[in-house]
Amino acid sequence: MIQKFIVTKNFNGYRLDYFVTIQIGFTKSQVQKLIANQKVLVNNNLAKKSAILKHQDVVMLNLTELIKKNNCLYPVNLNLEIVYEDDYLAVINKPANLIVHPSSSFQGITLVNGLLYQLKDFNKMPWNERMGIIHRLDKDTTGLILVGKTIEVVDKMQKMLQSRDVKRIYYALIEGFLNKSGTINLPIKRDYRNPLKMSVTSQGKIAITHFTTLKKFNNYSLVELQLETGRTHQIRVHLSYLKHPIIGDPLYNKKKYLVSSQLLHAKKLYFMHPWIGKELQFDIPLPNYFSEFIKFLE
Repeated sequence: MIQKFIVTKNFNGYRLDYFVTIQIGFTKSQVQKLIANQKVLVNNNLAKKSAILKHQDVVMLNLTELIKKNNCLYPVNLNLEIVYEDDYLAVINKPANLIVHPSSSFQGITLVNGLLYQLKDFNKMPWNERMGIIHRLDKDTTGLILVGKTIEVVDKMQKMLQSRDVKRIYYALIEGFLNKSGTINLPIKRDYRNPLKMSVTSQGKIAITHFTTLKKFNNYSLVELQLETGRTHQIRVHLSYLKHPIIGDPLYNKKKYLVSSQLLHAKKLYFMHPWIGKELQFDIPLPNYFSEFIKFLE
């Protein structure tokens, strides 16, 4: 599979490996291997990964081998709830027990398969493992997730996330009680003892979570959480570190609960749509099992 990209003004001066990573969505190491294997041409010439691109340069990619290694990209009807869709992007209510996109460690059915089946023109995106995904939700986290339909949309929305122009608000049911409101500012890094987990450490990356306690029960609390940064497992590891783990969290809570998934839900999403110039606001209900657990506590 050959794909051609013409370097636009906004990518003038970018390194080749960074540009290609953005365009096709594979990891940087995969892209660098692609370049090393002479599968990337710039203006019909081989180039190094560090090559600096100029406006109007033509970049040609031979993606045949990568596509073969990622042959899990095909349409599957997952009956996804599409909360919003236009020509540029979509907002999906992700169900529990669904990984967002395939990876080297998981080549099964993911959200991307469902997007290929349900979204209009989504199959025109470059086919890769992170196809259209603007941000991720953990496998067992439910709720609102943003998906782009073009490379430009994905790039723009990810930059808006980095500049904190997209508000993501979660609800969680936790053990114990936090203050009425506050901010958790604790750096996070991959746990050296367990690579599946993250941990709080002074050597980690900055991670900031704002919280508000909405309701207290007997030894439990319903809390609203807003991400300022978006580290892997950020909410889960922050709450666990403070000894207030999320109910049903399989990694960060040792207690076992009779719930079908962890009680963490991406409930609200606010952002200014860059292409239609309109602020979009989404607020979806909690999953039934989440609501039922709250009723049980009441």
